[in-house]
Amino acid sequence: MFVRSILAAVVGIVLVTPAAFADQAARPQHRPAGINKREHRQVQRIKHGVKQDEITKAEADRLKADQAAIRAEERVYRKSGDGLTKPEIKDLEKDLNKTSREIKRATHNGKTRGGN
Repeated sequence: MFVRSILAAVVGIVLVTPAAFADQAARPQHRPAGINKREHRQVQRIKHGVKQDEITKAEADRLKADQAAIRAEERVYRKSGDGLTKPEIKDLEKDLNKTSREIKRATHNGKTRGGN
């Protein structure tokens, strides 16, 4: 019984380990998926807020400018070396967190494009 448990654990580790590494190997280390996905998601949240009339034009313009500034900063970081360093990723994530909070605030502040 004990031998079967050990054998099952070893087989489980052997089967799971390559799958875990395959995901990491498929994504180049210099392009973390998190930054680009978050940028895209936040742009979608802004568009959705405008479409649902939850974000005013002025708020949308400011949020879009924030997103553009983050993308520009990312471009500078990527050109400065071989991909993004951990401090650069941390800085971009901090900026994305701030903009995310601003998007939430804009969509929940009760102001609408109609002038409410």
